[in-house]
Amino acid sequence: MMVIEFHLSARSGVAPYMQLVQQVRQALRLGLLSEGDQLPTVKSVVAKVAINPNTVLKAYRELEHEGLVAPRPGKGTFVTRTLSDASLAAHEPLREDLRHWLSKARRAGLDEESIEALFMTTFRTSSK
Repeated sequence: MMVIEFHLSARSGVAPYMQLVQQVRQALRLGLLSEGDQLPTVKSVVAKVAINPNTVLKAYRELEHEGLVAPRPGKGTFVTRTLSDASLAAHEPLREDLRHWLSKARRAGLDEESIEALFMTTFRTSSK
């Protein structure tokens, strides 16, 4: 059982509740969260990332609406289905390539923001 650790970025331009939704979707896609895993309680998310409880509730409601999680009264919110697929086996070699690329980018003097900008612009232009 994996416990997801949420993080928020004020610079992302993405609403905080949507950042939480995206992080859960990503964990489901990567196989980091599985059916039956429990999401952190609203109280623990509020304590860790200094966020309004209503924002966490909104994110969890969105995930519930998408059929990815379901609340169990008095117990918490649990994953009801994953988004991972057969391509999961290809992730580790690709992750290793990406780690190598990130290392090269850092050695070239790029900071985190520059790396993210380079990746996102390349991703957007190559996915057309």
